[in-house]
Amino acid sequence: MKHLRLGRSGLKVSRICLGTMTFGAGADDQVSFQLMDRFLELGGTFLDTADQYSMGVSEEVVGRWIRARGVRDQVVLATKVFTQMGPGANDGGLSRIHIQRAVEDSLRRLQTDVIDLYQIHRWDFTAPPEETLEALNDLVRQGKVRYIGCSNLKAWHLSAYLQLAREQHRSRFISLQPIYNVLNRGIENEVLELCAREGLGVIVYNPLAGGVLTGKYSRDASPLSGTRLGDSEGYQQRYYTERALDIVDEFCAAARVRGVTPAQLALAWVLAESRVTCPIVGARTVAQLDDTLGGLDIALTPEERAVLPAMRPGRWVGIDPVYDRQP
Repeated sequence: MKHLRLGRSGLKVSRICLGTMTFGAGADDQVSFQLMDRFLELGGTFLDTADQYSMGVSEEVVGRWIRARGVRDQVVLATKVFTQMGPGANDGGLSRIHIQRAVEDSLRRLQTDVIDLYQIHRWDFTAPPEETLEALNDLVRQGKVRYIGCSNLKAWHLSAYLQLAREQHRSRFISLQPIYNVLNRGIENEVLELCAREGLGVIVYNPLAGGVLTGKYSRDASPLSGTRLGDSEGYQQRYYTERALDIVDEFCAAARVRGVTPAQLALAWVLAESRVTCPIVGARTVAQLDDTLGGLDIALTPEERAVLPAMRPGRWVGIDPVYDRQP
């Protein structure tokens, strides 16, 4: 698996990032370990988690695997901060007090002394961005965090942070983690160009649209409990619409013509966007992971990519990502 620089930083990450959102919920320790073992075997080195995932359990699973396998120096470890993790008024958000507490909790759960990439999970409408950036900068200076990044920011949110970093000579974000797939192309409006101009890596999540692009969901039956779509009202609002399912039908037909699986074609479509550094791939089984990563072997030309069934450029299906709006 190829490795690329993350934006203009010196950090190199694998072309695919393994997402761990299901660890501790949809995947127990045994399955989670199998997925991480297989990912490492295939040359993957970039792991993404968050304190939010299973309320810290995902981080704990990743930490146990790293300790058991003795591979801390072989992986790039990324996690996130924002979510309300307790009942207290300061148990969430991007205030200095919460960031300082949250990073210690993540370090403990991950069983490590330093986090390679520490990302804010969304924009905080209550904490001043200069306070957030100063707190993150302190973590870098203290050696608890090597790089900082962000997720789910609009272009103007990201611009505000980047301008503050310049003005105040703080550590700057090296990456953005937005949603991007055949059915949700909103970042093509402004965000991708901004990241390219500012030298940020782009780590996209949801390349398979929560599994919808695999074609496993039928418009004739409600999504089953235990699936990403069945367990998330937000995912249903984003992707479980007539327009989305029409595109999925056409997309799956295009995959059959090419002799590949829809998951592989969906990943290849994302990889063909030159401004994307790496997609985050999640899986519930090793077979699913192997299938999806087959997309690495498909090189789409711009012409081939342009004729594949997809939502119109700069548009998305259903609602905006929930992170775009004030709670």
